[in-house]
Amino acid sequence: MKYFLSLLLLLTLSVTAQNKDCSYDVEEKTDSTSLKILPKVLMHEKIFGNSNEYLFFSLLNNNDIPMLSIQQLQKSKDFIKTNCITKKSKIILQLANGKILTLLSANDENCSELMYDENEKNNIRILTSYFYFTKSNYEDIKTSPISIMRIQFDAETKDYILKSELISENLQSKSKPDSYFMDFLKCVE
Repeated sequence: MKYFLSLLLLLTLSVTAQNKDCSYDVEEKTDSTSLKILPKVLMHEKIFGNSNEYLFFSLLNNNDIPMLSIQQLQKSKDFIKTNCITKKSKIILQLANGKILTLLSANDENCSELMYDENEKNNIRILTSYFYFTKSNYEDIKTSPISIMRIQFDAETKDYILKSELISENLQSKSKPDSYFMDFLKCVE
């Protein structure tokens, strides 16, 4: 009986912990639409000289379709070239188990917007885009960490090595990029 109670308590804590991970920035449901959006998570950070680059992921469910939102934020005293996501763009994820998963662009064409921060004298570019999951190896992403991510922009391809833990002193945040889908995909299915 003691073991049964311990097991019951452990299962209750486990279920509570899983539900706790699923906090949404947006959760709306009407008769005809449904939308859930998870908070943004820092996936990559590169600070070099006067230039900073951040890549954020956010999972969402739009009318029962799980999607990935990416946001690239670049900041520099120097000129920053434009990045575009087109219908041909893809995100390719190589999982730790060796399998490959491809996400397809949901945008026709979307280019980074240029802004200027007068206070810090920085150019800032922000690109936000959305991607669909494919059925191929979809189940594997729930159980295997990501080792390498490739984003195919319109004019270039960039590779990112995803860390098991990313601590950003600039943003004062902590994330686990390689296990992002393992931790949060369940929240948008």
